[in-house]
Amino acid sequence: MGISLILVVVVLVAGCGAAVPADRAVEQGALSVRVDVPAFAVAVSSQDYYVLDVHTPDEGSIAGTNARIPFDRLDQRIAELPRDRATPIAVYCMTGRMSEIAVRTLSALGFTKIVELGGGMKAWKADGRVLLPPGM
Repeated sequence: MGISLILVVVVLVAGCGAAVPADRAVEQGALSVRVDVPAFAVAVSSQDYYVLDVHTPDEGSIAGTNARIPFDRLDQRIAELPRDRATPIAVYCMTGRMSEIAVRTLSALGFTKIVELGGGMKAWKADGRVLLPPGM
C-alpha cells in the first residue's frame, strides 16, 4: 500500500471523529473531511472555497456563503455548483446531519475536495460566531 493511500485513509478515518484543518485535509488529498469551527472559518474566508449551505428550511447562514441548496436537491440543482469538480467546497447545515448526506451526494457527483463543518451552525454559534438571518 503506497504512502499516499495510507495518508488518505488516515485522514478519512480522522475526519469521522476528529477535526482536521481544512487546508491540511485538501492538501493530503482527502475527498472529504469534517473540520472544527476555526478551520471552517478559514475555509469560508478563503476565495478558494465554494461555500454551500445545505440546511432546509432556511434558518440563517454563515457570511461568505456562495449558495443555499437543500441537501436533498443537490443532484437536481447541479448546474448551480462549480463546473470544475476539483473546486474545494465547504458545506454546512444546522447540526451536521444534512451536510453529512450532502457530502456523500457531492462526492457521488464527482467533487473531490469537500470540507464539512462539524456540529453545523449550532457549533458555529456556540463558538460565538454570528449567523446571518434567514433570507440573506
